[in-house]
Amino acid sequence: MTSTERTTAAAVPGPGRLAGLERVPLRHYGRWISAAVVLALIALVGVAFAQGGIEWSVVGRYLTAEAILHGLGNTIVITLASMALAIVLGVVVAVMRMSANPVMRSVAFGYIWLFRGIPVLLQLLIWYNLALVFPTIGFGGFQVRMIDVMTPFMAALLGLGLHMSAYTAELVRAGILSVDRGQIEAAQAISLTPGQIRHRVVLPQAMRVILPPLGNEFISTLKTSSLAAVISYGEILESAEFIYYANNRVIELLVVAAIWYLVVVSVLSVAQHFVEQRVGRGFQPSARRTGRSAGRAGKGDAA
Repeated sequence: MTSTERTTAAAVPGPGRLAGLERVPLRHYGRWISAAVVLALIALVGVAFAQGGIEWSVVGRYLTAEAILHGLGNTIVITLASMALAIVLGVVVAVMRMSANPVMRSVAFGYIWLFRGIPVLLQLLIWYNLALVFPTIGFGGFQVRMIDVMTPFMAALLGLGLHMSAYTAELVRAGILSVDRGQIEAAQAISLTPGQIRHRVVLPQAMRVILPPLGNEFISTLKTSSLAAVISYGEILESAEFIYYANNRVIELLVVAAIWYLVVVSVLSVAQHFVEQRVGRGFQPSARRTGRSAGRAGKGDAA
């Protein structure tokens, strides 16, 4: 043993020397103080709302009012329709963005630049007032008035759907690019067709990357749909506005709308969690896979 090793061994106490020492747990004073401060602030906010001038009985009465539930239904419908349009267009634009054709790439880049750059509120107003530019649309002898076509629902669908499709296209493109090129080359080496490579190699791995941000976009679309109130689409916020214009219970009706938004977002968050687990079940962290493998091995040894 060298002199350095002897010095280190002497400095580190052995098990016998530690036997008589008292174990003192670490004191995390910062954690307890920060937790107490946060809980105190939450309690103060709760007391402020409880003692404020909010008539909670009015909130409870209008929470299930027919007009509010009708607006909630319209909010869910426009969210689902807008995201369906965004996903379809987003996939198409993403494929065009990755095309070898320079014209396709340029058109896709321009599409993303345009609809991602214009604020969604401005897009809603442009679509709703499109009749000022095109009074009628049609081909040949078939003409219809734009004001009859561009209803509040259609304007909201186009405004929200096209805006979100630009973001969805980038999400899809990022998911496809995340797949290692070597796996595609390996699939080609075993004579898989392009369709088989796309469905069996690329998409399962790309979806694992696409789904989390796509779920966030879905929730974002739900909340952004409240902007459709400015074009007279009867979603939940506009329904609440109509009611408080009549009874002057502004904050109570806004609380009702906020509660329903939180409920729907909570449901979507839970659904997103289970979908992500389902899609990513073959891509679990190595530690979890190792633990499960060890558990199965232990059962086998016990048997």
